[in-house]
Amino acid sequence: MSPVVTMTQLLEAGVHFGHQTRRWNPKMQRFIFGERNGIYLLDLNQTLDCLAAAYTQVRDTVASGGLVLFVGTKKQTRDAVEQYAERCSQPYVNQRWLGGMLTNFETMAKRVAKMKEYQRMRESGEFDEMPKKEALMLSRELAKLERNLGGIRTMRSRPQIVFVLDTKKEHIAVTEANKLGIPVIAVVDTNCDPDVIDYVIPGNDDAIRSSELMCRVICEAVEEGQFIASKKLGSEPPVPDVSQERTEEDEKAIAEEQEQAKKAAAEAFREKEKKIAEEIASSPADELSEQENQETS
Repeated sequence: MSPVVTMTQLLEAGVHFGHQTRRWNPKMQRFIFGERNGIYLLDLNQTLDCLAAAYTQVRDTVASGGLVLFVGTKKQTRDAVEQYAERCSQPYVNQRWLGGMLTNFETMAKRVAKMKEYQRMRESGEFDEMPKKEALMLSRELAKLERNLGGIRTMRSRPQIVFVLDTKKEHIAVTEANKLGIPVIAVVDTNCDPDVIDYVIPGNDDAIRSSELMCRVICEAVEEGQFIASKKLGSEPPVPDVSQERTEEDEKAIAEEQEQAKKAAAEAFREKEKKIAEEIASSPADELSEQENQETS
């Protein structure tokens, strides 16, 4: 399989920039390449290997029918999380992690159902028939529910993987996933603890372009898993017709049809890989601003 991303793409996105040397977690030492002007630089060779491992895990999980929950509530990550999670039809949280989203999922599901009911009432015009004060209160409550729960409106069960862009900011999400035994894939910067993460991706968790790149890789892994799952469903053998015996010519024709179907599936897969490669190669290489590489609270 071709590389998930290239070293050049990681460099252009500023994935190698860590935090200041005085603000680091010693457990990240094995992922650090060196230091420049008081800033730690991450070893991108390890990042490439870790990305490939995360890609494979996501692809195989989705191919087996699993869900991936994208989590990134920092200002720099919100747009990327929403864009790529929606592109591959996966749930996401990009505004605020509400305690219990995983550990108290049943209660959270009831709140999602409440949000959907309010949406139905708004669309049917029931809000217009209410007293203004009551309608205003419900509208405000609905807006709050949509902001916090809109990304998980289609999530009917707990995810099989949680993908996190900043483990310090999203420490509650990581803790809940760990408690439930849900694997966590995360971008881990030099100031974070890698021991609580199942699949560590050493990288810059502050830069916008770094977050976009990481989200895109996971999104493409999901899409490949969905492609594999669809082919599994499409390749299930039909129920044989026992009312008639197959002749030798029938068997030959069936074998030819199966071979053509395999070739068509392989060609479709190659076209998808080619399209992904072209998309990555054509992505702009804007310069990183210093502000993108500073941690925000």
